[in-house]
Amino acid sequence: MKNLIRSAIMAGICIGIAGFGYLAVGGIVGAVTFAFGLLAVVHYRLKLYTGTAGFFVKGELAQLCTILLMNIVGCLLVALMARMSPMPLQETAQRILEGRLNAGIVQSGLLAIGCGFIMTTAVKWGREGKFLPLLFGVPLFIICGFPHCIADAFYYLCVPIDYLTANAGQVLLLYASIVLGNFIGCNLYRLIIGTNAPAT
Repeated sequence: MKNLIRSAIMAGICIGIAGFGYLAVGGIVGAVTFAFGLLAVVHYRLKLYTGTAGFFVKGELAQLCTILLMNIVGCLLVALMARMSPMPLQETAQRILEGRLNAGIVQSGLLAIGCGFIMTTAVKWGREGKFLPLLFGVPLFIICGFPHCIADAFYYLCVPIDYLTANAGQVLLLYASIVLGNFIGCNLYRLIIGTNAPAT
């Protein structure tokens, strides 16, 4: 369990650093550089919620929840660093959160399915040493506006505290819908085809 916790925290740090870069640069460049986070996760074989949810088996749900929580802890560590940056990262993060809230819980949750599918597909290929799907998949879900629950955790933790606390209830519901949407997307192949993705 100790190794799992450490691995999941480190995965959250990797995604937090990628999110830091996205907040700093934005646009296509930011979407492409975000891929560093997932590349690092796959290379070091770290435990990321969206890189694990599509491969878990019966009886591992508690472990998956632990991974999610520890990923958020890792994001928090980088978010604290981001608050020290002279760049307007908090304002950019708030705009992302406002966009999610304006879209609504249902829409954000449904869009998150797309991200989950891309993540499981990219990670499966990455585990086989094929990294192009990672390089294309990450910018793809960002460009499409598909929420990623760990990236979003980092963004939300960067938002000014007064805005976050004033909208805490909505943010928690929103986040739960994105986590669920990602989970469904991560398991979309299994749900529709009825088995794990075949080896390539």
